[in-house]
Amino acid sequence: MSSQTIATPDLPLAPPPTFWNSPGLRRFRRHKLAVFGAAAIIVMTLACIFGPMLLPYSDTFIDIRQRFAPPFSGPHVLGTDPLGRDILARLLMAGRISLAVGFSAMLISMAIGVCIGLIAGFYEGVIGSALMRFVDAMLCFPSIFLLLAISALIEPSVPSIVLLIAMTSWMEVARVVEAQIRSLRTRDFAVAAVSMGSSNTRIMFRELLPNAVAPIVVAATLNVAHAILAESYISFLGYGIQPPTPSWGNMLENAQSYLTSAPWLAILPGAAITLAVTSFNFVGDGLRDALDPRMDSH
Repeated sequence: MSSQTIATPDLPLAPPPTFWNSPGLRRFRRHKLAVFGAAAIIVMTLACIFGPMLLPYSDTFIDIRQRFAPPFSGPHVLGTDPLGRDILARLLMAGRISLAVGFSAMLISMAIGVCIGLIAGFYEGVIGSALMRFVDAMLCFPSIFLLLAISALIEPSVPSIVLLIAMTSWMEVARVVEAQIRSLRTRDFAVAAVSMGSSNTRIMFRELLPNAVAPIVVAATLNVAHAILAESYISFLGYGIQPPTPSWGNMLENAQSYLTSAPWLAILPGAAITLAVTSFNFVGDGLRDALDPRMDSH
């Protein structure tokens, strides 16, 4: 009896996973509001970076004959303020300041919160308890009142505002990271690293921290929105970015006296703040879903 070999057709191999076909990106794309938020952030950032260079007027140019010009009524597309300065130019320059404050404060607050949460979650015991009790004590103070109290005592400038916002917004990040690290340190890969004699620093920064990236990325996105809103609060109350440097907050503060006669002076920067903050919140929600593998089962 002769044996026969059954030929089987070669099956096509599945393409290797890339960023564009990754499950996380698919989950993010399914979140329509997150996609809208990401697009809005990109457009807003590019407009604030390159827009002022394309406009015929600078943010400090005064056209005294066009004072209080309403939007779409003349050479100034979005109208002018009480001094005759172009609103669109000032909005874009203010966006540079507000977005720069938001991203810079986020980076500093994330660095502080991640380091404290990482140490507290890894060491637990006396060190972890002492650090987390310090975090709890800081959380007892309402951040906006603490921010206003400190800002009233120092000379306002962009670097000082960034540091103030960062120093009052790291506590929530520390709590998130501490809980995540405390959960991860009992996993098999962490126990194996300990048994192999890895140093504590290596275990924290090479084993645990990379596995806690998902909640850290989400917290970072939401922290940008918080920082933009905090800068707007304190600038609106006169303790933040000072004129002639524009920010969305001090544009709102300057518009208080003209709410009935020139409402666009408040509506436009208010809309910019709303769009920026809601877009970052939408992106944070989308990242939370995208970085959670359990969402694939839904």
